[in-house]
Amino acid sequence: MEGTTKTVMIQNRFGTLNTALLRSMFKFAMPIMAMNLLQLLFNAADMIVVGQFEGSKALAAVGATGSLINLIINLFMGLSVGTAVVVARDYGARRVEGIRQSVHTSIAVSMVTGVVVAFLGIVLSTPLLHMMGTPSDIIHLSTLYMKIFFVGVPASMVYNFGAAILRAVGDSTRPMYFLTVSGVVNVVLNVVFVAVLRWGVAGVAWSTVISQYLALALILASLSKSEGPLRFNWRRLKIHGEKMQEIVRIGLPAGLQSLLFSISNVLIQSAVNSFGSVMVAASAAAGNVEGLVGTTVNSYYNAAITYTGQSMGAEDYDQIDEIAKISTLFVFATWIVLGGVTVLFGRSLLSLYTTNPEVIDLGMVRLKVMMAVYFSAGVMNVFPGLTRAMGYSVLPMLSTLFGACICRILWLVTVFRWYPTMMVLFMAYPVTWVLAGIGQLISFFYARRQIRRRASLPEGSAEGTCSV
Repeated sequence: MEGTTKTVMIQNRFGTLNTALLRSMFKFAMPIMAMNLLQLLFNAADMIVVGQFEGSKALAAVGATGSLINLIINLFMGLSVGTAVVVARDYGARRVEGIRQSVHTSIAVSMVTGVVVAFLGIVLSTPLLHMMGTPSDIIHLSTLYMKIFFVGVPASMVYNFGAAILRAVGDSTRPMYFLTVSGVVNVVLNVVFVAVLRWGVAGVAWSTVISQYLALALILASLSKSEGPLRFNWRRLKIHGEKMQEIVRIGLPAGLQSLLFSISNVLIQSAVNSFGSVMVAASAAAGNVEGLVGTTVNSYYNAAITYTGQSMGAEDYDQIDEIAKISTLFVFATWIVLGGVTVLFGRSLLSLYTTNPEVIDLGMVRLKVMMAVYFSAGVMNVFPGLTRAMGYSVLPMLSTLFGACICRILWLVTVFRWYPTMMVLFMAYPVTWVLAGIGQLISFFYARRQIRRRASLPEGSAEGTCSV
């Protein structure tokens, strides 16, 4: 964080706003934002290439696997959130040995879990795709894609944990560079494998696997050359029990939250599958376009975790209020600007994936429903970062359990069952975003109050208190 920057406080209807912190958070979030958008573009390249050269069925086959892949991966990937918080706290408190132990524990955990997830994905892909009711005309392609994709999951797991370590100490630039290099390789291989060699869905999957192992090599090489306690040494690779407990205590609820999201999304994907492969293709393409907004918001989540974690380590509790206000401002601005762009240019963006007019029309239905209240999705996604970094990781999970998972299931078995239309199906997202967002705000204010009480600071006495 840029402690040497002159602080300017702007008075507005929400109270004071620390512009130095705003600039610092935005500067930190920009490389993450660029990295996420690049990842989105590279994923889009997968779908664009396969959709344009192999047709809408191949596009649907790849798109039908997204929610299921996330279901299998996200529980373990959530542990990287624990890594980010633990390393950020040690860094903020200047605990050198703590940082060193956190780094090596995190890499060791990522290697073990990566192998476990890869095995589960390869074994369970076929039966789970059948359970989801994947259309018969694409299920063989979806199965092929998933089995190849999971070969690269161990590399992806290690990369994400390594990137979390770098971001925790304020370095959000190097992970962006590594992803850029691997992503460009992915796009080039897509063209070679699909457009030239005509490997179809398998070509897209193998290009992803190769690029993931390239990213793994780059992140480990970077950590191995780092100076100080951040430096990774194979001889020090060990799971330290105390650090493992800290990472699991914070990261496991985060992983469970992601798992709950994935379960509800798998159920919705199953409902989408019931409309046939054209609808599957439309939903997949629209979901990829929506990622323009979603991945941008995710960068604020990472910034919130890092800055709040470092503030907790330094016992600078007042700054957490400023982080919350700035995060909310970022989310609102993103919704207005990028959400508007997504709707205005939605047809043009969807036409990149397919020339099928029916797919484009159905995709626009989803885009309009999603963008209407995407601000609530941003609040739901960002505020758990602040709450977890304060040490309260279970509360955001419970908010997600009720607001997203349970309420989406209730929506599917009641409202959607009564009115089985595409519009009603996609409305499950904004309705549950609002409910889960309210829960996340309540969780944040509860955690904030407990932290202040523990620090013997009367509520509202410190400058910078916000009422987000």
